[in-house]
Amino acid sequence: MGPRPLWRGRVLALVGIVLVAANLRTAVTSLSPIFAEIDGDIGVGSVGLGLLGMLPPLCFALFGVFTPRLVRRLHLEPVLLLALGSIVAGHLVRSLAPNFAVLAIGSALCFAGIGIGNVVLPPLVKKYFPDRVGLVTSLYATVLSVSTFLPPLIAVPVADVAGWHVSLGVWSIVAMLAVVPWIELIVRERRDARAAAVTDPEIEEPRGRVLVHRSPIAWAIAAVFATSSLNAYAMFTWLPTIVTDVAGVTAAQGGLLLSLFSAMGVPASLIVPMLVARLRNVAVLVYVASACFVLGYLGLLLWPATLTWLWVLLAGLGPLLFPLALVLINLRTASHDGAVALSGFVQSVGYTLGALGPLVVSLLHAVTGSWTVPLLLLLATGALCAIAGRITGRPTTIEADLAARRHGRA
Repeated sequence: MGPRPLWRGRVLALVGIVLVAANLRTAVTSLSPIFAEIDGDIGVGSVGLGLLGMLPPLCFALFGVFTPRLVRRLHLEPVLLLALGSIVAGHLVRSLAPNFAVLAIGSALCFAGIGIGNVVLPPLVKKYFPDRVGLVTSLYATVLSVSTFLPPLIAVPVADVAGWHVSLGVWSIVAMLAVVPWIELIVRERRDARAAAVTDPEIEEPRGRVLVHRSPIAWAIAAVFATSSLNAYAMFTWLPTIVTDVAGVTAAQGGLLLSLFSAMGVPASLIVPMLVARLRNVAVLVYVASACFVLGYLGLLLWPATLTWLWVLLAGLGPLLFPLALVLINLRTASHDGAVALSGFVQSVGYTLGALGPLVVSLLHAVTGSWTVPLLLLLATGALCAIAGRITGRPTTIEADLAARRHGRA
């Protein structure tokens, strides 16, 4: 029996998942384009700018650790509702900020909610669409990519017309819209429970703890996610400067090359999840991503002024590891307990290393006075990721792996 139609009985869940995805990057990318205007009004300063830049991956990592515990207490949908409430509150607080402290508090609220949303979204896909994991992950990962590059295009025009307060606050409307379907789904589920409806064992809520950190598969997926995160954050921060220095492009061209790097996430998000669901050995995709990183960075090292766009495009394809890791969270778990635990573990490890990426690249550049060593480091992380590919390609689950290890010890 094949998968049931995507929409049948699951319209609200699908709309809810897409709307949540639309909110998981807006708070990050709507702020940086109008930093100058905010700084001129309330005096953010370079230290404040650095703090706000570090907050997203740090909050994502921190709440990657705590979210599985929240889910065990409250279940998936209420935790997601809590996350959306935090995002709405954060947008509103930022829009009313009279000084840097309030702006930082509002940003932290937004990023905390996003960190929780990052973790619970893959298990929600597994719960409502176990027969369509690849397709739905592709859909929400694509929306996630669009929500990354769309806010910078809107932020400046809105700030010019209505001020930076409105430019930041307008995104609370998108977050409020995402709340609606989940309230209805929670009410419906509780009504069904009270009516003692028969529970589908495929959509049971998580009840236990899965010690995913004891499985090499979990560490391999975390390595895949961390490689994508570290390289993406490093390049988002430093790519325009790198290509300006090594390739001699103008500042405007550097910005366009960063847009090219970022835009590669859209086709990757569309194609990779559906490929993962069909490929017999997903390690091939890890190897392809690793090769893209290596070739892209080699090009910037050896022939930076020749076909610069090609080297940036190849490096931008490397983060296809991000949607790959999102699908593997569901494909390599047999239960919702496992999906929640693995999602929290992978994202806490990944975003912690992602936060270190820009800092390490900056320090290496400061010490060496060139971009050679930083690019070699990024190249090495991409090459080493291929090792994780062999482990992620194993057609088994975390639960089966942990059970086999327990029996082996016994």
